[in-house]
Amino acid sequence: MTENAWTRWPPREALGREGLSRPRRLIAWAVRLLVLGLLMWGAFTTGTTSGWKVLAGLGGVVLAGVLAWGFYRTTFHHRLWPSLVCLALLQGIAIVGHASGFRVPALVMWCGVGISALERLPLAAALPAAGVALGSYGAVSDDAVLTAAVTGLGLALAGYTLRLDAEARGNAQRLLAQERAARAAEAESAALAERARIAREIHDVLAHSLSAQLVHLEAARLLIERGAERDQILERVVAARGMARDGLAETRQALSALRGELTPLEEFLAQLVDITAGAEVTITGERRVLPAEASQAVRRVAQEALTNVRKHAPGAKVRLRLEYGEHQVTLAVRDSGGSPGELAAEGGGYGLLGMRERAELLGGSLEAGPDEEGFAVTLKVPA
Repeated sequence: MTENAWTRWPPREALGREGLSRPRRLIAWAVRLLVLGLLMWGAFTTGTTSGWKVLAGLGGVVLAGVLAWGFYRTTFHHRLWPSLVCLALLQGIAIVGHASGFRVPALVMWCGVGISALERLPLAAALPAAGVALGSYGAVSDDAVLTAAVTGLGLALAGYTLRLDAEARGNAQRLLAQERAARAAEAESAALAERARIAREIHDVLAHSLSAQLVHLEAARLLIERGAERDQILERVVAARGMARDGLAETRQALSALRGELTPLEEFLAQLVDITAGAEVTITGERRVLPAEASQAVRRVAQEALTNVRKHAPGAKVRLRLEYGEHQVTLAVRDSGGSPGELAAEGGGYGLLGMRERAELLGGSLEAGPDEEGFAVTLKVPA
């Protein structure tokens, strides 16, 4: 054994009542009542006692009960010297009781002191205390030397067994507490991640929609200041209204996604292509249901990529390719290029930076830049 094992206290979880099953508690109370019965029986049935000696014996039993309670409390709080004082006083009561003719109570108290010391004290203090108590028991008992030695050894093993059982129970209690703490931390982490996801979805939808509306409304304001024709102004207002309607639809879709009510990804891309002139979509690989985060990343990147095409290369042909791989899904959006539209001067959406951040949060990647014809965006996310 290491030095730490000699000086280490049994954990408080082992010394307390927490974790004790109902049968164990019943057994513990039965043992206490048995010990108390033996003490009381010894006080009343000793032939050499009468009158005041019986009262003194009862007083000794009560005092021993108080000291035993104090010993259990001080050991629970890991207070060594008060615990040893309680044991010393209990052994003193046993010696006085034995000398006064209370033989049975004295033997019971010595046995209890030895077992309790081994169960609740550090081994460095428990072994001497138990040795004195069990040695006193063997010295005054009428048994043969071998019998007394075997009895003392059995009592010592019983005390140490109780100690091991209590330590095992204490370790189980600590592990249970750690598991509960880990589960609480995991739940808190999941809640924070869900909040971040909700914030990201709201930001993506609202930033994209509101910025597009702002562009059209700003253009309408400029047209009004320049005295433009009614039809031009109305065209901008109608476009802003359309953006608001699309933004509302996207917000509803984002809320559905947060509730786990996503439409199939292939259907979503098909609808996205239908409202974008000159766009087509190709899907390869074995189709499967993607995790919500991966599916949302593909949807948002596809939306932003098509928005950028309308902004920077209006009228360009766009090819979307969704490829289901074994361990990842890849979305490639390529346009044929073109002249920047009048929306290109305004910032909009969460842009390529936002798309890249979304991909990296999932352990994926996003590449965007000019290619042979126009501009290409390639998203890869694990799925």
